[in-house]
Amino acid sequence: MLQVEQEVIENSLINLNVRKEIVIEEQEEIKLVYLYTYYMTELGIAKRLIELVNSNNNKEIKKLKQELKKLEKETDFELSDKQKEAIEMVNKENVCIITGGPGTGKTTIIKTIIDLFQNQTKKLVLCAPTGRAAKRMTEATKKEAKTLHRLLEIGKIEEEGIQNSFEHEVAPIDADVIIVDEVSMVDIFLMNYLLKAIYKGTKLILVGDVDQLPSVGPGSVLKDIIQSEKIRTIHLDKIFRQAQKSKIIVNAHKVNEGQTFLTKEEAQKMESKEDFFYIKPDTQEEMIYQVLSLSSSRLSKFGDYNFFEHIQVLSPTKKGNLGTKELNRVLQETLNPSSSFKKEKNSMGVIFREQDKIMQIRNNYDIYWEKQEPEYEYGSGVFNGEMGIIEKIDEIEKQVKIKFDDEKTAWYAFSDLDQIEHAYAITIHKAQRK
Repeated sequence: MLQVEQEVIENSLINLNVRKEIVIEEQEEIKLVYLYTYYMTELGIAKRLIELVNSNNNKEIKKLKQELKKLEKETDFELSDKQKEAIEMVNKENVCIITGGPGTGKTTIIKTIIDLFQNQTKKLVLCAPTGRAAKRMTEATKKEAKTLHRLLEIGKIEEEGIQNSFEHEVAPIDADVIIVDEVSMVDIFLMNYLLKAIYKGTKLILVGDVDQLPSVGPGSVLKDIIQSEKIRTIHLDKIFRQAQKSKIIVNAHKVNEGQTFLTKEEAQKMESKEDFFYIKPDTQEEMIYQVLSLSSSRLSKFGDYNFFEHIQVLSPTKKGNLGTKELNRVLQETLNPSSSFKKEKNSMGVIFREQDKIMQIRNNYDIYWEKQEPEYEYGSGVFNGEMGIIEKIDEIEKQVKIKFDDEKTAWYAFSDLDQIEHAYAITIHKAQRK
C-alpha cells in the first residue's frame, strides 16, 4: 500500500525493536507491533488491576443485607434486584465495573454505596476524567468529586510534555473506596496514573457507559477491561420508570439496539416531556436556518431557554458550513451582534466581543481566579472544556475578564487569547470533555 520494499520495512522494524522504540508480540501466529510506551502503559494497567483484585478485601461491610435494609427504610427508597446485586458485588470485590446506558440507575447505586460506606466510617473519594463530569457527580451525590488530574496532582505533566509517559510518579490517594465515573472517557495514560496511586486493599469502582464516545486519548480502556472478563462487571439494561419519561433516554437505547428513533405515533403515546425533536432539513442553508431559529426564539414555548444559560449547539466537525467555526460566526452575528455598547478585540483574525460565549481549550494551571459567591474564594487553574462569558475587554490594561459557569472570574492578557475560542457551537468531542 505504501509502495515501500518489504526489506526496508523489516530492517526498520528490527532497528526500532533493538532501540526499544517498539515491542513486537506474537498472539495466535499474528505479530502485533506496539509503540514501546503504549505497550508498557497497557501492561502496567493490567498488572495493577490484577494486583488490586487479588489483594485482601479489608473494606468489606460484614452485615451488608442488614445495613442495606436499614438504609432503604431511612431513605424510603427500594432498590431493584439488579441494583442490589451491583452493591453486593462492590462489597465482595476490590475492583468492579458498573456499566449501563442513561436512566439505568448507575447514579442511584453510587449514592447508595456512598451512604453504606460512610455509615461504616470509611473514607470515599469520588472522581471523573473531566471538569463537567466531576461537577455532575457532585450535584447528583451531594459529595465533592474531583477531576482525575486534580486528584492525582498531575497538572504539570502536559506542560512538561510527558503526558504520554508510563514512568511519571503521582500522588497516592488516601481512601478506602474510590469511585470513578464516566470511565469511557479515560485513556490508557490517565488510567495508568490512577492505578499507580491506589494502595492495595482500596476498593475501586469503575462506572461508565461503553456505548458513549471513546476517550479522546489512546485506548478503549473501559471496553477492553470488560471484554477481558478478568474484572467483575454488572450490566444495567433496564430503564427505570422515571427515565422512561424522557424521549432522549428512550431514543438513546433504541439507537444502541440498532433501531430508529421513536415515531410520532409512539412518541404521542408516551406520558413524557417534550425533550427530543428530530428535524431533517434538505439543504445546508435550511439546517443553518433551523439552528439559528431554535437558538434565538423557537424553543421559548417549551420553557425558559435562554441561549447563554440553557442551549448548546453541537457539531461533529470543525470544518465546513455546518462545522463549529462557521456556526460560531453566524451564531455570534445573530445572538451577540456588533454594537457601539460592546468592546471588541481581534485576536489572530477572531473577533472576541463582550458577552461572547467562550471555552477554555487547554489546561492553564497558573491563571489566577476569584469567586464572590456563595462566599469569597480564590485559587489558580482553568481547565480544558470550562465555559464562560466575556464580561469586559479592557484596552488600557490589555486584558479580558471572563466569568466561568462555576462563578469564578479570571483576567486574561491579550497574549493569552489563544487559550480560548467561541463556544456558541462546539464539537461533540469537546462537549465530552466539558
